[in-house]
Amino acid sequence: MTKPFLALIAGAGVTLAACSQNNSKNAETAAADSTLASVETNAPNSDYKPAFPGQTRIAGVKSKTAYEGKVLAEGLKNPWGVTSLPDGRLLITEKGGTMRIAKLSGELSAPITGIPTVNSDGQGGLLGVRVDPAFEQNRMVYWVFSEKLPEGNLTAVAKGKLSADEKKIEGATVIYRATPAYKGDLHYGGRILFDKQENLIISTGERSDTITRPQAQLLNSSLGKIIRITKEGKAVAGNPFEGKAGAKPELYSYGHRNVQGLAFHPVTGDLWEDEFGPRGGDEVNRIEPGKNYGWPTITYGIEYSGKKVGAAIQQKEGLEQPVYYWDPVVSPSGMTFYSSDSIPEWKNNLFIGGLSSTHIVRLVIEDNKVVGEERLLDKEGQRFRDVTQGKDGALYAITDQGRLYRIYKK
Repeated sequence: MTKPFLALIAGAGVTLAACSQNNSKNAETAAADSTLASVETNAPNSDYKPAFPGQTRIAGVKSKTAYEGKVLAEGLKNPWGVTSLPDGRLLITEKGGTMRIAKLSGELSAPITGIPTVNSDGQGGLLGVRVDPAFEQNRMVYWVFSEKLPEGNLTAVAKGKLSADEKKIEGATVIYRATPAYKGDLHYGGRILFDKQENLIISTGERSDTITRPQAQLLNSSLGKIIRITKEGKAVAGNPFEGKAGAKPELYSYGHRNVQGLAFHPVTGDLWEDEFGPRGGDEVNRIEPGKNYGWPTITYGIEYSGKKVGAAIQQKEGLEQPVYYWDPVVSPSGMTFYSSDSIPEWKNNLFIGGLSSTHIVRLVIEDNKVVGEERLLDKEGQRFRDVTQGKDGALYAITDQGRLYRIYKK
């Protein structure tokens, strides 16, 4: 079913757009209008100061292009991940352990079965999904899920073949497990991407509790990491900790809390991520291999109880600063860079699903710095779990309440 909502048309005096490090052929690149106030008007949770100007509460921007959001479908059951099939339809995971295919008309398939049992308690379930770059030939699908083992729960990666009738996954096989397992049901991470070499990039969480939190800093643990593996689940040759004594060779970066967004910049090819902070301190990072992103040693957030995290420091030599952070939080989830020419001012901008903030974040990025922020679909009252760019150049977003949106030029 469809339900158009009121098109949002941008106001005056702003710029637009994003660009890249190379700042190449984007026809409408300009800096954000500093006369617009930050979109964030609520008081922060802490009195922490940013490490550099523009690291938080950047000036607002507004899209000049008229765009429309339409609810293509309702009735999805806790959708978590969305990706495009080669023909433009969308493959969607549902937290409870099934997948659905959505036509761009909004018609949903029956649940796809054959997926190994997921532990959907708490924040667990069937999570991120991607199809093989050679899907048209091999029909292979890769996904992340929370798996229950006797020793506890963990983030796992599996693959299987979508049957010709699209009703089931055949030959599902677990190819990687992020150890150690832990008897908790929070902070699994769960996003997945293919890089240009057709290796898999996976995100994990540090499982939230104070007892597991320090493992984000340990190189012999898969918790709180970004991981790079082959399609067979092996460490990629040339990973930054290859050959380092005591380190897991699949690790790509570390010091993360709960990474729920991964995307490659369409021009530079850089890997970007977003991750949850506690009360405050949600982050966007540009990931460099082998780097330490600080959690829980440094953070711009505080404990949910109101107490300080650790030594309550925000900067330390050898630990990477976030490109951008939020306080209070937006609860950033799935994200994508916009690479279509359909809305030129959005070119190379980063779009992030906001959960507790109930909007989609648009970040204008220049030279690896955020120069403008906008809130999209903030009147919809939805928890935006994931957002992707479709084959047609539109953005598609799924919400915890079971909706699928299409966002496109009006």
